[in-house]
Amino acid sequence: MASVEVSLKEMMAGVEGSVGAAVVDYTSGMALGTLGGGKDLDLTVAAAGNTDVIRAKVRTMEQLGLKSGIEDILITLDRQYHLIRLVTGRNGNGLFLYLVLDKERSNLAMARHQLKRVEEQLEV
Repeated sequence: MASVEVSLKEMMAGVEGSVGAAVVDYTSGMALGTLGGGKDLDLTVAAAGNTDVIRAKVRTMEQLGLKSGIEDILITLDRQYHLIRLVTGRNGNGLFLYLVLDKERSNLAMARHQLKRVEEQLEV
Protein backbone atom coordinates (compact mmCIF):
# COMPACT_ATOMS: atom_id res chain seq x y z
CA MET A 1 0.00 0.00 0.00
CA ALA A 2 1.23 3.47 -0.89
CA SER A 3 0.79 6.81 0.87
CA VAL A 4 -0.49 9.94 -0.87
CA GLU A 5 3.08 11.23 -1.25
CA VAL A 6 4.34 7.99 -2.81
CA SER A 7 1.28 7.83 -5.08
CA LEU A 8 1.92 11.35 -6.35
CA LYS A 9 5.54 10.50 -7.13
CA GLU A 10 4.46 7.35 -8.99
CA MET A 11 1.93 9.32 -11.02
CA MET A 12 4.51 11.92 -12.05
CA ALA A 13 7.46 9.57 -12.62
CA GLY A 14 5.45 6.74 -14.16
CA VAL A 15 3.97 8.73 -17.03
CA GLU A 16 6.13 10.62 -19.49
CA GLY A 17 4.89 14.15 -20.08
CA SER A 18 3.32 14.56 -16.64
CA VAL A 19 2.91 18.20 -15.65
CA GLY A 20 1.12 17.92 -12.32
CA ALA A 21 -0.68 15.46 -10.09
CA ALA A 22 -3.05 15.57 -7.13
CA VAL A 23 -5.00 13.31 -4.82
CA VAL A 24 -8.29 15.01 -4.06
CA ASP A 25 -11.20 14.52 -1.65
CA TYR A 26 -14.23 15.35 -3.77
CA THR A 27 -16.56 15.54 -0.79
CA SER A 28 -14.70 18.66 0.38
CA GLY A 29 -12.87 19.74 -2.78
CA MET A 30 -9.56 19.76 -0.93
CA ALA A 31 -6.35 18.35 -2.35
CA LEU A 32 -4.78 15.86 0.06
CA GLY A 33 -1.52 16.32 -1.79
CA THR A 34 -0.11 17.81 -4.98
CA LEU A 35 3.09 17.49 -6.97
CA GLY A 36 4.20 19.56 -9.95
CA GLY A 37 2.04 22.26 -11.44
CA GLY A 38 3.39 25.80 -11.41
CA LYS A 39 2.30 29.36 -12.02
CA ASP A 40 0.27 28.29 -15.08
CA LEU A 41 -1.27 25.29 -13.31
CA ASP A 42 -2.50 25.84 -9.75
CA LEU A 43 -3.31 22.30 -8.67
CA THR A 44 -5.27 23.46 -5.63
CA VAL A 45 -7.64 25.46 -7.81
CA ALA A 46 -7.82 22.61 -10.34
CA ALA A 47 -8.65 20.13 -7.55
CA ALA A 48 -11.55 22.26 -6.35
CA GLY A 49 -12.84 22.86 -9.88
CA ASN A 50 -12.65 19.22 -10.88
CA THR A 51 -14.60 18.32 -7.76
CA ASP A 52 -17.53 20.11 -9.40
CA VAL A 53 -16.99 18.04 -12.57
CA ILE A 54 -17.20 14.78 -10.61
CA ARG A 55 -20.24 15.86 -8.61
CA ALA A 56 -22.06 16.89 -11.79
CA LYS A 57 -21.30 13.59 -13.51
CA VAL A 58 -22.34 11.50 -10.50
CA ARG A 59 -25.57 13.49 -10.22
CA THR A 60 -26.30 13.06 -13.93
CA MET A 61 -25.67 9.32 -13.76
CA GLU A 62 -28.06 9.05 -10.82
CA GLN A 63 -30.75 10.98 -12.70
CA LEU A 64 -30.30 8.70 -15.71
CA GLY A 65 -30.46 5.63 -13.52
CA LEU A 66 -27.05 4.41 -14.67
CA LYS A 67 -25.63 1.79 -12.32
CA SER A 68 -22.09 1.77 -13.76
CA GLY A 69 -19.21 3.30 -11.87
CA ILE A 70 -16.99 6.00 -13.31
CA GLU A 71 -13.49 4.75 -14.15
CA ASP A 72 -12.07 8.02 -15.36
CA ILE A 73 -12.94 11.33 -16.94
CA LEU A 74 -10.80 12.84 -19.69
CA ILE A 75 -10.70 16.53 -20.49
CA THR A 76 -8.78 17.32 -23.66
CA LEU A 77 -7.34 20.81 -24.12
CA ASP A 78 -5.26 22.19 -26.99
CA ARG A 79 -1.96 21.22 -25.37
CA GLN A 80 -2.90 19.10 -22.37
CA TYR A 81 -4.86 16.11 -21.19
CA HIS A 82 -6.51 16.35 -17.77
CA LEU A 83 -7.22 12.86 -16.48
CA ILE A 84 -9.44 12.26 -13.44
CA ARG A 85 -9.68 8.75 -11.96
CA LEU A 86 -12.05 7.96 -9.12
CA VAL A 87 -10.56 5.82 -6.37
CA THR A 88 -12.83 2.85 -5.66
CA GLY A 89 -11.07 0.75 -3.02
CA ARG A 90 -12.22 0.42 0.58
CA ASN A 91 -10.06 3.38 1.60
CA GLY A 92 -10.73 5.53 -1.43
CA ASN A 93 -14.39 6.42 -1.20
CA GLY A 94 -14.73 10.09 -2.06
CA LEU A 95 -11.24 10.46 -3.55
CA PHE A 96 -9.93 10.96 -7.06
CA LEU A 97 -6.55 11.03 -8.73
CA TYR A 98 -5.87 13.97 -11.00
CA LEU A 99 -3.10 13.99 -13.58
CA VAL A 100 -2.24 16.71 -16.08
CA LEU A 101 -0.25 15.65 -19.13
CA ASP A 102 1.55 17.47 -21.92
CA LYS A 103 -0.37 16.27 -24.96
CA GLU A 104 2.67 16.11 -27.25
CA ARG A 105 4.90 14.14 -24.86
CA SER A 106 2.49 11.70 -23.26
CA ASN A 107 0.78 8.43 -24.04
CA LEU A 108 -2.82 8.56 -22.85
CA ALA A 109 -3.26 4.78 -22.73
CA MET A 110 -0.16 4.39 -20.57
CA ALA A 111 -1.32 7.21 -18.30
CA ARG A 112 -4.68 5.48 -17.74
CA HIS A 113 -2.87 2.22 -16.99
CA GLN A 114 -0.53 3.93 -14.51
CA LEU A 115 -3.40 5.69 -12.71
CA LYS A 116 -5.21 2.39 -12.33
CA ARG A 117 -2.10 0.87 -10.78
CA VAL A 118 -1.63 3.84 -8.43
CA GLU A 119 -5.31 3.69 -7.45
CA GLU A 120 -5.03 0.02 -6.49
CA GLN A 121 -2.08 0.73 -4.20
CA LEU A 122 -3.25 3.99 -2.59
CA GLU A 123 -3.72 3.86 1.17
CA VAL A 124 -5.20 6.92 2.88
